[in-house]
Amino acid sequence: MQGPDRIRLASYNMRKGIGLDRRRRPERILDVINALDADVIALQEADRRLGARPAVLDRRAIEENTDFRALDTGLEGPSLGWHGNAILVRKGLDAGPVQRLDLPGTEPRGALLAPVSGLYVLGAHLGLLRRDRRRQLERIAALLAGLEGAQVVLGDFNEWSPNRGLEALRGFRLLAPGYSYHAARPVAALDRFALAGGAGFADAGVADTPLSRIASDHLPVWADITLPGTPTPARQDRHRAGSATGRDVIEEP
Repeated sequence: MQGPDRIRLASYNMRKGIGLDRRRRPERILDVINALDADVIALQEADRRLGARPAVLDRRAIEENTDFRALDTGLEGPSLGWHGNAILVRKGLDAGPVQRLDLPGTEPRGALLAPVSGLYVLGAHLGLLRRDRRRQLERIAALLAGLEGAQVVLGDFNEWSPNRGLEALRGFRLLAPGYSYHAARPVAALDRFALAGGAGFADAGVADTPLSRIASDHLPVWADITLPGTPTPARQDRHRAGSATGRDVIEEP
């Protein structure tokens, strides 16, 4: 259980609920989410890609089967998120209005920004091309530069290199907790965190369990963020999903 000075964040590319057995099993995703012991979770690919982009996880299922609620993106329709991005927060945590951000690039991409318990949380799923990712991170960095206080960017950065393509985040502290892709045989640290505004990392890892290895093609990653004075709701200490210590800290890209 986290203390009053830290909050646990997690990021999970859930691949629209389709596991490595090629079955769409939203209930499996909920089980993986429950095992993360997180306070805030950024999801990627939370909606289907085509048509009206209906949610893979509906809000009622989240409310009834987890201790989380999905932040409202302010959009009408069947989607849970924005360009597939959604933010879940543990019930009892304070969270402000969500801001939707369009990201430039060859493909339609976006991000979500929300203040959660004294921390600005920006969840994103960056593009497949490095030139697009650079432009997208420039847009994100410019937005966050106008905010005061602790900030974290988390999500699927889609960047295979530990030091290229991340230049726009100079001044952020970067962390890739470990290899999170491909879930069947992890060889790349695509899922990352970037901190600014005085927050720090206390611990981090990859949730590598038998269930997470089949539920999606990405493994979830988590990080304990130190935020002096940040309140977190009282909750039971649950077994943390199988994890590895964070190992890919980059002070400056």
